[in-house]
Amino acid sequence: MVLAQTAKSSPPSSADRRSPLLSVERVTKDYHTDGAAVRALKGVSMQVGCGEFVGLVGRSGCGKSTLLNLAGAMDFPTGGHILLDGTPTDELSEIQLTGLRREKVGFIFQSFQLLHTLSAVENVELPLLLAGHADPRPQALARLDSVGLAEFAHRMPHQLSGGQMQRVAIARALVHSPRLVLADEPTGNLDTATGNSILELLRRICTEQKTSILMATHSTESASFVDTVVRMRDGHIEEITRS
Repeated sequence: MVLAQTAKSSPPSSADRRSPLLSVERVTKDYHTDGAAVRALKGVSMQVGCGEFVGLVGRSGCGKSTLLNLAGAMDFPTGGHILLDGTPTDELSEIQLTGLRREKVGFIFQSFQLLHTLSAVENVELPLLLAGHADPRPQALARLDSVGLAEFAHRMPHQLSGGQMQRVAIARALVHSPRLVLADEPTGNLDTATGNSILELLRRICTEQKTSILMATHSTESASFVDTVVRMRDGHIEEITRS
């Protein structure tokens, strides 16, 4: 599969590298199954700069999704530390973590995770409603327009193609203007051409809006869209390559 190259953002400045948006420091993660500990992450360290597009590349089971969950404060490391915008996530209360996720993190999933009883615009405005916004509709419509779906705002998910559903999911992830977007195999359920368009959209979002993106993918071809490739294998980082 060959993916078209698209314009990349300027590399993060030296100031951004000194103060990364996301910092993963010597992180380990253990899971316990039938009384036995399985180490999913083995001393992982990496950073995501402000406005940087980073791709986690590796086979299924290498630890990509585990790292995304930790980066988004959905789980805690067994060892090491995660700092999001300078804040150690393991020092926050559950209420503080919820606020951090709502304000600073957006999530994009392989299976879209749209609510099928809600229209496209209702799915997009949901994070704003949960955050207490009184009138989220104008902001949700603007986000749908930014991903090219203004005319589909009132369609239900079953009336949309796979690519359109993923664009709705991207609009939902961005509607509260997060600083970091976490994308877990965002093209995994899409054909090559549609997947291409989604990667191009993410690249544009990163470039134009200076939003940091951390994307997990098994596709090495997707690396042509990112600023930094982090190659993972068996719970550890093999190589970090910056373009």
